[in-house]
Amino acid sequence: MALHSNDTDWIVQLNEQQSWEKWSIYRVPTHVTDNNRMAYRPLAVSFGPYHHGEEHLLPMEEHKYRALHRFLTRSGKPFEHFLESLRAVVGDLMASYVMLDPEWIDGGEGTVRRFLQLMITDGCFMLEILRYATDRGNDYEPNDPIFSNYGMVYIMKHIRRDMLVLENQLPMLVLDRLVAAESNEPQQSRIQRTDITPTTQDKDLIIRLILNFCSLGTHTARMGKCLHVLDVVRNSLLYNVEKTNIPHEQDVGSEKIIQSAVELNYAGIRFEKSKTNSLRDISYARGVLRLPVIEVEDTTESVFLNLIAFERFHIGAGYEVTSFISFMEDIIANERDVELLQTRGIIRNAMGSEKAVAELFHSLSKDVALDPESSLDAVRKRLKSYCQKPWIMWKANLIRTYFGNPWAVWSLIAAIFALALSIIQTAYTVLKP
Repeated sequence: MALHSNDTDWIVQLNEQQSWEKWSIYRVPTHVTDNNRMAYRPLAVSFGPYHHGEEHLLPMEEHKYRALHRFLTRSGKPFEHFLESLRAVVGDLMASYVMLDPEWIDGGEGTVRRFLQLMITDGCFMLEILRYATDRGNDYEPNDPIFSNYGMVYIMKHIRRDMLVLENQLPMLVLDRLVAAESNEPQQSRIQRTDITPTTQDKDLIIRLILNFCSLGTHTARMGKCLHVLDVVRNSLLYNVEKTNIPHEQDVGSEKIIQSAVELNYAGIRFEKSKTNSLRDISYARGVLRLPVIEVEDTTESVFLNLIAFERFHIGAGYEVTSFISFMEDIIANERDVELLQTRGIIRNAMGSEKAVAELFHSLSKDVALDPESSLDAVRKRLKSYCQKPWIMWKANLIRTYFGNPWAVWSLIAAIFALALSIIQTAYTVLKP
């Protein structure tokens, strides 16, 4: 069947629109957000176009403009200098967002400028936040609502939380170009704007600022290209660790579920902290299961839900965070498992309630799709293989029955004591002259 020119034009247009290779910032659909809608939405500040202008976020806008003015004044360069720097990559910036509203992509010069103004305003505000949190400079007034001790105590924690929402990301390219343009001469912006590119040192500095603000240390070695703040945090949680060769284990079933931490402990498995805090650093060998330390606090649920959503929608990101959460949900059945992991120093509970922590991991693991080739499969298989040995099952059942309950322990001791007395009495009767 022959195709008319209109048909072929439509096909060309469709191919041009297939820019999913550049996507990195996603809208989270309602079938994912229904379980916890607020976890995927910014509560104090918007970054980028998805939530820009929402009524509950408007109070932060005036603070953005004050930070932008301070950034421009300190740099000694006009706004147009930064505008031209980002204009050179505006196509890549727009392509980072999935399903932008028409108001941002109608192609007109006014729309392009408005989009770039948003990128610069939000990008400068983010940089000012990161820099102030790191060096606490005296650039702002002592009573500034955001950039002050007051802001650090009451406001920054909410901004930090919103900075890790998937729908609330800025492309890392924005921060890179702003920092690079900040150190370039204004007169070069139009003539050599494609040369205004960030150095490796600039990129590493931005990453260190992000990790410092997010209280995750400064592990930047071999982090590679990062797409946005959420991706930086994800990569910092998954830095590579040296793995020893794990012997092949026979398949013990396709079920992903393993026994809880308390049950594994009954079977004789000890829990120890891993040498690193990388979520990849989970291993089992010679009766010892090593897990990375994880701190659980009020924003943990939101952060991990957005990390899992990013892995779910970004092709090629991997499934390491999702696999880690699934593994933790397997070994945490209730508050007793949380208490055990706390005593081993693996869980640092800032929520107070062990039950709340157990419920947190259960809520995180809802509706997750696991990678069939996850690196944790070998650990799961070795644990299941060990626990299914008959003598291990017998020992675990014995400990669970007689030592899992303090009253049962005392009953067992009393029975043993009574038996000993009975034996002594019998022996005395037989030996009595």
